Amino acid sequence: MIDGIVFDKDGTLFDFRRSWGGWVQGVLAELATGSGHAAALADVLGFDPATGDFLADSPVIAASTAEIADVLLPLLPEQDLTRLEARLNRLAGAADMMPAVPLRPLLQALRSRGLRLGVATNDVEASARAHLLAQDVAGFFDLVAGYDSGHGAKPGPGMLLAFAAQTGLNPARVLMVGDSRHDLMAARAAGMRPVAVLTGIAPAADLAPLAEAVLPDIGALPGWIDAQRAK
Repeated sequence: MIDGIVFDKDGTLFDFRRSWGGWVQGVLAELATGSGHAAALADVLGFDPATGDFLADSPVIAASTAEIADVLLPLLPEQDLTRLEARLNRLAGAADMMPAVPLRPLLQALRSRGLRLGVATNDVEASARAHLLAQDVAGFFDLVAGYDSGHGAKPGPGMLLAFAAQTGLNPARVLMVGDSRHDLMAARAAGMRPVAVLTGIAPAADLAPLAEAVLPDIGALPGWIDAQRAK
């Protein structure tokens, strides 16, 4: 049986390339002091400004904002780490997020199946809540946790276990749905069922060894869950 779902946010609820490419462009516009500096910052972020695409090992994919700030800091010697993290978080909160699929009807369909829902993201909690509120879907979730919520960051299991504790669900009956290996590793560490989606950067071949299933996007979840429950 499946009683709940914890979603990653970026690359899962929201299409990664269409959402975070704009965020990186904003970071470059705000922090770069020239074209050469912008190119160096983009390189550290694993981002190609010409194509808007990310390298598979880009820290933007799965790292926390604090970790991204730490990577950028050597190229920004005039910046203080704490203030740089705050600037990145401000830009993240204002990012124009593009849902992977229409979210309200999907979340309504999942709730109608009696499922409890949560979000576990390596973004900050405030940005996550802002993005969900902008889509008018925040009310569907029992827990929204970021890396700064006190439960640690993925691939650690803390946020997932916090969801299980808050809802009273057995982790073995909860799906963790994400687009990165960090998400799937967190699922396994928490004793949850790992399900991958392909609306992030990682290809199916990288995700499949850690996932119970690899779906094209979260829109495929209701049918997949119904099939699992029918077994």
